Formats: sequence, structure tokens, C-alpha cells
Amino acid sequence: MDSPLDVALYEQNESSTKTKKYMSTSKSRVAIIGLGNIGRIVASNLVKGNREVIVASHKLKDATALAEQLGSLAKAAEVLVAIREADIIVMAVWFNTLKELLAKYATELQGKIIVDPSNPIAPDGNGGFKKIIGNDESAGQIISGLLPKGAVLAKALGTLGAASLASAAYQKPERAVLFYAASDEHINGKIEELIKDNGFEPVGVGGIDQSIRLEAFGTLHEFGALGKLVTKSELKQLA
Repeated sequence: MDSPLDVALYEQNESSTKTKKYMSTSKSRVAIIGLGNIGRIVASNLVKGNREVIVASHKLKDATALAEQLGSLAKAAEVLVAIREADIIVMAVWFNTLKELLAKYATELQGKIIVDPSNPIAPDGNGGFKKIIGNDESAGQIISGLLPKGAVLAKALGTLGAASLASAAYQKPERAVLFYAASDEHINGKIEELIKDNGFEPVGVGGIDQSIRLEAFGTLHEFGALGKLVTKSELKQLA
């Protein structure tokens, strides 16, 4: 039987071929909703990659402060405005909050690319974490069933903890890998571009049905079976 890493590498080859066909010639407008650790780091990484970004929070003053800190490539906005103005919406919020936002902004999210980095976990009371959904369920698949009309989903930017997402961005000589899953192959190019502009090497693993592998405790998560940062070369050696 192929190992999880074998499958990841196979899917990456398939994704690369498709990406050439569907790669956009102009970069999509990105909004980050939620300015906790992941949201702030993704915004910072994008600015380092010379990518414009809209940052939004339920507290506009927090978004304004972050935008001022990041400089001219960052713009603060209220959540509703950010969603309207952007093409790609990174929902850097807790899993349950993400479900609420999909319902609240269903009209505005129609036709958007939604990026879900969420991990459906909560403290277990013993210093660790536990899943808040079934062991065989994934946040990605649950979210995919709640998408507004015409919206498409990518599971991405959540396979590393916040510390690694910050420290490993743009590492040299070889970038660290970030895995992603998307069922609509037409968005692969845009998601890979987003990951590259975060300072990482994108590796696709297939459709949203594979997203459980990218979430906490999954086979391709830093806090799962993979257990560490890897480069593409190291991934091939592990396969």
C-alpha cells in the first residue's frame, strides 16, 4: 500500500500539470478574516512576499493597528467590506466561528475562493488538545457542505503551527512545504501562488476529501504523523 507521503507526491505531480493549465496571469485580491496568531502571521508573510492584503477583524481598531504595522501593502477593513473587495478569503478563525461566518456572510461569499486553515480542536484539560468532531471527520469536509452558492474551498495554511509558519517562511536554501487540498482544480494555481507568496513550497494532495490528513493529528500535519517541517526533497526521501 502506498504511504501517505507517496500519495502526496503523486498528487503533487498531478496538481503541477493542472496548475499550468489554470494559472492566473494576475494575482487575486486576498483578505484575511481573523487576526489571531495564524491570521497575523499569514498577513505578515504575504507582505514579505510583496503581496497586497486586506486584514479584517470584528474589531476594526485591531485590523487598523496591524495594517499600520505591516505597511503600505496592508489595508484594514471591516469584515463585510473585506469579503466584498477580495477574491480569496482566508478564514483564519476557529472552526466553529468559521461556520458562523459562512452563514452570516452567505450572500457576500458567493463566488469567492475560501481558504480554511482551521483545526477542529480544543484543550483536553490535561495540557493537550482533542478533536471536537468525530475522529473520522474533517473540518474541511464539514465546511465544504456549508459553502455559499458558487463559493469554492481550499484547505490550506493550517498544516503547521503558528511558530513554524512564522519562522520557516522563506527559509533557504530550500523552502519548507505547505500542503493543500482543493476539489476544484481551477483554483489550484491561485492557491499555489498564495502559498508561495507566504514563503513556502505548495504540495497538493487531492480534493477536500483528503483534508483530514492536513488537520491536527493527521498524517501530513506538523502535530500529527508527519511531526515536523519538511522540504520537498525531504518529502521524497520519506516516501
